[in-house]
Amino acid sequence: MDRFAHLETFIAVAEAASFSDAADRLGLSRAVCSKHVQLLEDRLGVKLMQRTTRRVRLTEAGLRYLERAQRLMADFDDADIEVRGETVEPRGTLRVNAPVSFGWAHLAPLVAKFTEAYPALQVDLTLNDRRVDLIEEGFDLAIRIGVLEDSSLMARPLAPVKVVLAAAPGYIAKHGLPQRPEDLADHACLCYRYAAHGDVWRLRHVRNGSEEQVRVSGPIRANNGDALAEAAISGAGIIQQPLFIQGRALEDKRLIRILPDWEPEPLRVHAVHHQSRLAPAKLRVFIDFLASEMRARTESY
Repeated sequence: MDRFAHLETFIAVAEAASFSDAADRLGLSRAVCSKHVQLLEDRLGVKLMQRTTRRVRLTEAGLRYLERAQRLMADFDDADIEVRGETVEPRGTLRVNAPVSFGWAHLAPLVAKFTEAYPALQVDLTLNDRRVDLIEEGFDLAIRIGVLEDSSLMARPLAPVKVVLAAAPGYIAKHGLPQRPEDLADHACLCYRYAAHGDVWRLRHVRNGSEEQVRVSGPIRANNGDALAEAAISGAGIIQQPLFIQGRALEDKRLIRILPDWEPEPLRVHAVHHQSRLAPAKLRVFIDFLASEMRARTESY
């Protein structure tokens, strides 16, 4: 058993968090996968993984080693492509995570276009609104909107995201329009569970640049922007959500923009990944594709 096989197997097990899944991916038996990792740990003299009957978890040493190992494998992949010639298509599977609302409305059509352009690549797309751990959960890339908290991630900005305040005509007729940001404290505000600043809404005046912060509350909190938008359309309260979620409802007047002179903090779509120096060719191609497609838009999401 050679060192390259040990390294390849370790990466596969770490990314899948499972010996069985890694074995299926590599076309090996679970016993052979386990042997590869055991020999690697023996050679290094350090424990890289904690094994249980249900899952595999990397140790601190394992996390550090995985980052270096992935970078090394990326170098091997790029060397292969360079030697074979630039016309060789990137291939393999990309595991991508994205927020639900943005994922199905905007990312999924781009993924379809991407796989048509690169038929040798497959995209395994997972949509959820929680903040995933890329290494522990085996994702190559995550699309994140808003504040990036993990400084160990490589991030490429892709597109701006405009956020506005809105409420249904029925809610406005019943409760009136807030005239100033501080009025929001007396209204029913529908809050996004994963917002960077919690229930504190930060607003900036569009002309003079002055800023206000208001602590809001309301009857509904949710982990998905579309759910909040539907609740707002039903008259439950005021929302602070991106245009890509509430744009159509604003266009057809199911929602009305409020406090138009005040704007919430703008957000940005980022592509983030754990490669610290050189990303695999398949990942670079995908990120470049997204950047090009999103740059072609003339407005914010």
